[in-house]
Amino acid sequence: MSKRELLDAIVTEVIVCRKCELWKTRKNPVPGEGSPHSQIMFIGEAPGYWEDVKGKPFVGAAGKFLDTLLSEAGLSRENVFIGNILKCRPPKNREPSRDEIERCTPYLNRQIRVIQPEIIVTLGNYSTAYVFSKVALPFNGITRVHGKFYKASILDMQVTIFPTFHPAAALYHPKYKEQLITDFHTLQQELAQKRPI
Repeated sequence: MSKRELLDAIVTEVIVCRKCELWKTRKNPVPGEGSPHSQIMFIGEAPGYWEDVKGKPFVGAAGKFLDTLLSEAGLSRENVFIGNILKCRPPKNREPSRDEIERCTPYLNRQIRVIQPEIIVTLGNYSTAYVFSKVALPFNGITRVHGKFYKASILDMQVTIFPTFHPAAALYHPKYKEQLITDFHTLQQELAQKRPI
């Protein structure tokens, strides 16, 4: 099977998933989207209101900001892959529970295996905590680890992990917005050495 077919098979499973209770309150699952051949993968926390409505990741205000950041880094949605720790929206945008993360992340792990990205960009505390736990790196808050590159092995693959703030946090906290923009400039410089993406 091709990478696209393997990713599509995961989408099919997510659509009918009943592993946790979130399927009862969601409008649409948000499996993730993008290029199956991407060298860079972005991982957020969970779908929000507009993501739940449209079934696509990062389509609300935070998504528009992410699009701007991608553009400034010389990227677009078409040549990256964007996913989340959870594939369904928690009610009222509450934080993901440990049980939900444990039940849902096998889908994300399979997406990582299929895509085999060179760089994983984690957006916010939850995605960074999860990815760091997979590679046995200590994590004590996004403010301490953001904007740095971490070489690691995840799912038997060598990757570079680049944590940064979640775009939604940047919309409410100007200092995070500045740091997020700076982090994406750092990412752009790294990617410039690895072209073509």
